[in-house]
Amino acid sequence: MEVAMNETEATSGGWNFPVEAGHILQFARAIGDPNPIYSDAEYARDSDLGHVIAPPTFTMAAAHFDPDWPLRPVPGRPWLGSGRTPSGTARADDDTAGKEVRLHAEQHYEYHRHIRPGDVLTATERPGRNWQKDGRRGGHMNFSEAVIEYHDQNGNLVITVRRVGVSIERSGTDG
Repeated sequence: MEVAMNETEATSGGWNFPVEAGHILQFARAIGDPNPIYSDAEYARDSDLGHVIAPPTFTMAAAHFDPDWPLRPVPGRPWLGSGRTPSGTARADDDTAGKEVRLHAEQHYEYHRHIRPGDVLTATERPGRNWQKDGRRGGHMNFSEAVIEYHDQNGNLVITVRRVGVSIERSGTDG
């Protein structure tokens, strides 16, 4: 039995992110950027670029197309949710002393060309560097980098994203 793969399923080690003009417009509005290069095809046609482009950081929206995105609710599975306390999961206590805390630390973007409507970007992720620093209040801060490369439908590299996370080993004396 042959099953057709839809445009968001994984292909050769990555997953696809179809770029549509409506997505670009919504993203530009969400970040409050009224630049017509993100929404007005006629304006864009007369610009040096010649077409609508996506705003910087647009690939943050790609997470919605990642089939394994950990922040998406999955029916029948407890979900961390959002807000002060998790929804769908039980939490034994609110004491984080001696426990690891994970945070998003940085995001870096290297553009090889502009993203434009009609692109179908394939995202592949690989581990980057790891390093450690001592925390000011004791414990260690462990940094890890993930490198995500987005190639277009022709296999050309469009953008490289480096995401840095930090896990903080909290000591029992932290307040």
